[in-house]
Amino acid sequence: MTLAEDICPIPNIAPMSSVADMAAAIASARAAVGLPLGSRVVAAMSGGVDSTVVAALLHKAGYDVVGVTLQLYDHGAALKKKGACCAGQDIHDARLAAESMGIPHYVLDYESRFRDAVIDQFADSYLAGQTPVPCIRCNQTVKFRDLLDVARDLGAEAMATGHYVRRSVVGDRAQMRKAIDHSRDQSYFLFATTAAQLDYLRFPLADLEKTQVRGVAAELGLRIAAKPDSQDICFVPNGDYRTLIDKLRPQGREAGEIVHMDGRVLGQHGGITDYTIGQRRGLNVAVGEPLFVTRLDPAKRHVIVGPREALLTASLTLDETNWLGDETDIATAAAAGAPVLARVRSTRPPSPARLSMTEGAVAVTFVSGEEGVAPGQACALYDPADPDRLLGGGFIRTTAAVV
Repeated sequence: MTLAEDICPIPNIAPMSSVADMAAAIASARAAVGLPLGSRVVAAMSGGVDSTVVAALLHKAGYDVVGVTLQLYDHGAALKKKGACCAGQDIHDARLAAESMGIPHYVLDYESRFRDAVIDQFADSYLAGQTPVPCIRCNQTVKFRDLLDVARDLGAEAMATGHYVRRSVVGDRAQMRKAIDHSRDQSYFLFATTAAQLDYLRFPLADLEKTQVRGVAAELGLRIAAKPDSQDICFVPNGDYRTLIDKLRPQGREAGEIVHMDGRVLGQHGGITDYTIGQRRGLNVAVGEPLFVTRLDPAKRHVIVGPREALLTASLTLDETNWLGDETDIATAAAAGAPVLARVRSTRPPSPARLSMTEGAVAVTFVSGEEGVAPGQACALYDPADPDRLLGGGFIRTTAAVV
């Protein structure tokens, strides 16, 4: 038995319930790709169950599949992570799966690109008092920009990933829509996917639920069928992102003051990177009422706190916007005051809002205010007339509180 087999034994989970179910999964993958059988498709294989099943289904469907895995960070460090089967074995798992299918497989060393585009940006955002979403940055840069170029260089007509989103073509334009399993939907993390990228991308898991995906893996005898889903940021294997930030940006540990919104100095803190908007625990100050972090001022090294109602946001402005709607661009939609559903966190439902232009920036004004809004986060926009359709979005630059 190999080391990988010791760490990840053959799973004991139920396979697909019938031949018809497997045939339906393969047919769904063909429909998602929408290319003639035999076409070359690059499958982005992370080593997890979702991307592995994508490669397997496309291979079974009759496509010329090439697997590509990116080495993004020090996989050796991940071996120290507890409670995760196969931690640090992702590349090996992807290679083993590709070998079992009989498809070509390439591993690309993208560590330096990943550090520049994702890890350094993550650390800089915290230093600036923001709350970054590194998975979006990774999709936006390394995966959906650099890897797409590799797929084209390999002669592929499309690149498929294991994301739970739906791609549909209406007229001559591709739309991105929520997956059929809304509990797994990842459209929020893909708001920055451009129209050109969406033309090339395919998402074969859009019509499947997670239990079905694991059933496919078990039916095909794939060892990753029971592999746990990743729960943490991939480059923070122990979940302690502050230790990483302290190492990369030690200036974030400079002490400062915890200040109430009314100007009172309530205490001291040991570094602004310890705090995020909306945080309540760990403030170590008491004034007789619950206090929350309402704003961060890195220049003064101030952590500003106040009551919960101070977190209610009336509007926000966006940076680095992307648009997949019917209008020419997001500025056109904003100038027309387009209604949207705005989602400011992956764990929150979208809220009714309206777009506008404010001093040259795209603004989102909420109908009833919104909680949990922080600069640096993403704001994904959906169509109120068709809530499953992703219209685009941007990164939150500024916020304005409800007066």
